[in-house]
Formats: sequence, structure tokens, C-alpha cells
Amino acid sequence: MSATTEKKNEGGIGEIINIAFQALVIALVIRTLLFQPFNIPSGSMKATLLVGDYIFVSKYSYGYTKFSVPFALIPFEGRIWAGMPKRGDVAVFRNPKDEGTDYIKRVIGLPGDRIQMNNGQLFINGQPVKRELVADWISDDPGMEGKAVKRYRETLPNGVTYETLDLSDSYYDNTPEYLVPAGHYFMMGDNRDNSTDSRVQSAVGYVPFENFIGRAEIIFFSLKEGTAIYELWRWPFDVRWGRIFSLVR
Repeated sequence: MSATTEKKNEGGIGEIINIAFQALVIALVIRTLLFQPFNIPSGSMKATLLVGDYIFVSKYSYGYTKFSVPFALIPFEGRIWAGMPKRGDVAVFRNPKDEGTDYIKRVIGLPGDRIQMNNGQLFINGQPVKRELVADWISDDPGMEGKAVKRYRETLPNGVTYETLDLSDSYYDNTPEYLVPAGHYFMMGDNRDNSTDSRVQSAVGYVPFENFIGRAEIIFFSLKEGTAIYELWRWPFDVRWGRIFSLVR
């Protein structure tokens, strides 16, 4: 092999490495500062988010903390360029009881709010949150396929509207009144009887602002529960085409 050929080979390999490195850096910057993908592993946010949904979360919505950086590689306290969560936001956060685990829930209570569930009705600061019964949700959960589940349209005091599910009478339907501490938020899943959230103080509790990672914005892909993303041969039948590029509300 001539010296010229060796130089071309070396140049080609070096260029590929350089391009790959630049792509990695760009991807890391986008993931850290702009958008991070998440997939939905549980049904706690049905019917808003389903198991098998893949979403983009905006990292800039609430500013940045140590949890904004992968593996918390740049530890720092507090939050920079902070933007406050709004009531009704669907947000990803680190569970304060297990900071290695990401959760996604809806912001229900702001600092200083009093939150309570009474006979399945949500109360904020002593006032019942408006809700109306809508068409039943038809379950697609394994073992519950085709079962009708009560569904309500709930409207928060600031006008944010979304749907919740009411599976059955449960502990979650009647709770003590929670007083949200300063600098913390009260998070709840839309699948009210099947969500471990701020109502369970021992498992989640009040969520510090510092633990917020970002706001859920859009569903960019969706597969039926039980289908792995690498099972390309199942996509024509198992992709939920109607959910792709739908906004998270």
C-alpha cells in the first residue's frame, strides 16, 4: 500500500471519528438544553399518555438543575434560568424519595395550596374542581381489554382542561388535606386510582422545584403496549398512528 493510500485511509477514518464526535456533542447539547425523549412505561397518566407513547420534554421550560445533565455529571445547587411550573402542566421530575427515578405527572398543587380528594372529587383550597362525566374509556390493559372505565373532564381554576379515569373506589378517592410547602409542588396522575403520586407521602410526597426536569410537549411516536420499539415487523399493526405528533395537554 502506498503512502498516499495510507494517508487517505487515515484521513477517512479520522473524518468519520470527527463527524461522529460532533454528532454526539450536538445530541448531548440538544438533550441537555432543549428536548429530551422519554417513553411512558406505566398507565398512571391514562388517558392523556399511554404505555408505549414516546414523548419530547422541553428542558428549557423550567430552567436547569443538576438533574438536567445526564447522570448529574455537573452537580450544582438550585436552578438557573428558572421558569415556574403552571397548574395543569404535565411534567417530568425526579422522585424526591428516589432521585434515580424519573416520574411524569400533572401539576395540581402550587406552593401554599391545600389539596384534598373527597369521594373521588379533587378539591383545591377548599373548592371542588369542576368535572363532568364524558364517554367511558374502553380499557386495553392486559386482562381488562374491552372493560368500560368512567372518564371525567376536569377543569382546573386556571382553565386547564384534561381527562381523568375513575377505575374504582380506592384509598386515593379520600385523602387528608395536604398543605403544599414553599418551593414544592403537588403532582397527580390522570389515572386517579392507579397512580403513585404526591398523595402517597412515603413514596413520592411533595416535589421540590429543583427536581423538575421539563414539561411534556409532544408525542412523537406510539406503540401498543407490549410491543418493543425494535420489533419493526410489528409496526404496521401496532403503531398508534393517530397519536403521532399530538400535543400533550
